[in-house]
Amino acid sequence: MASYTDVLEYLSALDYPAGKDDVVREAEREGAPPEVLKALRALPPVDYANGTEVARSAGIDAAPEVDASQRAAQAREPHTRVSQHLRGI
Repeated sequence: MASYTDVLEYLSALDYPAGKDDVVREAEREGAPPEVLKALRALPPVDYANGTEVARSAGIDAAPEVDASQRAAQAREPHTRVSQHLRGI
């Protein structure tokens, strides 16, 4: 799977706003690997304001260091917006 950083790397020279076709074309021109191109080709056909919007729309995880079991534990936690040190108060 493509990473957030991979997508942004291949779109660094792109002028925004840019449509899906522009995004894919730029990534191809920059020599993006197949997994990045696959993610970008699956984008909704809208105009994107920046690379972050592209990466989010492509469904690429912005925090790949958090594994699936950690995400599941976070989803079960009832106080997800409270800092860990305040949860016991």
